[in-house]
Amino acid sequence: MSAMKRTPIVSRRRFLQTGATAALSFGFPTIVPSSIFGQNAPSNRITMGVVGWGMQGPGNTNSFLAETDCQVVAACDLDKKHLEAALGKINGHYQNNDCKAYSDYRELMARKDIDCVMLAVPDNWHALVSTEALRNGKDVYGEKPLARTIIEQQAIVKAVQKYNRIWQTGSWQRSVDQFRIAAEIVRNGLIGQIKEVQVGLPAGHHDFAGTGKKTDVTAPPAELDYETWIGPATMQDYIEARVHKNWRWDYNIGGGQLLDWIGHHCDIAHWGMNSDNGGPSEIKPIQADFPPRTAIWNTATKYRAELTYPGGITMTIAGGHPDIKGGTKWIGTDGWVWVDRGGYDSSKPELKQSIKARRGDTVVETFRAPKLGDDIIKTRLYETRSHFRNFLDCIKSRKPTITPVETAHHSAIPGHLSLISLMLNEPLKWDAAKEVIIGNEKASKMLGREYRGPYKLEV
Repeated sequence: MSAMKRTPIVSRRRFLQTGATAALSFGFPTIVPSSIFGQNAPSNRITMGVVGWGMQGPGNTNSFLAETDCQVVAACDLDKKHLEAALGKINGHYQNNDCKAYSDYRELMARKDIDCVMLAVPDNWHALVSTEALRNGKDVYGEKPLARTIIEQQAIVKAVQKYNRIWQTGSWQRSVDQFRIAAEIVRNGLIGQIKEVQVGLPAGHHDFAGTGKKTDVTAPPAELDYETWIGPATMQDYIEARVHKNWRWDYNIGGGQLLDWIGHHCDIAHWGMNSDNGGPSEIKPIQADFPPRTAIWNTATKYRAELTYPGGITMTIAGGHPDIKGGTKWIGTDGWVWVDRGGYDSSKPELKQSIKARRGDTVVETFRAPKLGDDIIKTRLYETRSHFRNFLDCIKSRKPTITPVETAHHSAIPGHLSLISLMLNEPLKWDAAKEVIIGNEKASKMLGREYRGPYKLEV
């Protein structure tokens, strides 16, 4: 990575003494961070920096801009056009030019007047950017999956715990009523003892950036620092079709549909299973369609793995298999419950509410999750109306978010292990307590990967 110019940093004590004057002398916006004064900050605002303005960054930032007690004061991106768009959106919202631009995330993290960061970078950068933020005392809203490999995820978990920071994962389905209610129904034994869980994920590839036909090797555009964008991953020729938004279809950077979605539907599956801190013991590869490893988009287009959990529970994770419906389905000894975005159903009439709507001359019936009383639901799960609001509230209260780092880690592990098993076409045994693969050296090496120099992952 090229040498960076660090902004001079004043000590915490002196910053407290000199206040806004000191902030001005170092070129910072005239906002005092709430982390210094707690909830009685003069502005009562949480200051935020945003890193990454590609696919998730703009939407996440819009949600934080809508919260009056959060002020976005810095933005970082390796693409100058993306960075200009970020500044335009943020400064346009505040009707000023206070948001400062960065191309080096370390400079942003070093600012003492920033309380938290929103990270929306490609998977290959999750671990390095996250741990840098945590070392610098920032609370973090980070995207899923937690990282590109399990070892990187372990490093992030360790850093959150070491520096005692607040972490929220972008597994926002937990903040939607139907998912929470479905998980509560399962957790309260209303479908009996869980025997099987189905996690249906998308298949194939989707050209999010509209660049899928631009497959020629070219020089990187002048506005993109491609050398840094590749970061710790293996250096490869610039091809537009596998960079912005579509990087997820290249195993060098992302993890395909499996890892893109595991932090959503497997996250909800674990919530209902009470497995937020647990995991499988065995993983069996059933089927996978992989393009050639040298293909521009080389992630699996169709896949299926079977995992065994404590108590003999079987989980099937699949994409592209019609018998596994998209979303999460728990099957128990006394019925089943299924939930997805915009969809809910159960085998038991008392566990669903009918919604009838006329579409032309046809009456269509769908179902929604019922709101059950405390006489039925004895165990209530964490409830929040807004994933973004929950993060800000927890920054103030210092209480765990609805999707803390440990939860994100365990929700993604089944996806990582399934991918390793499918790539090797070998069954795996997993020690969930020690977080190691048992008796398979080749698979164990795939829990992490070597970083391209000079990058190093340090907690």
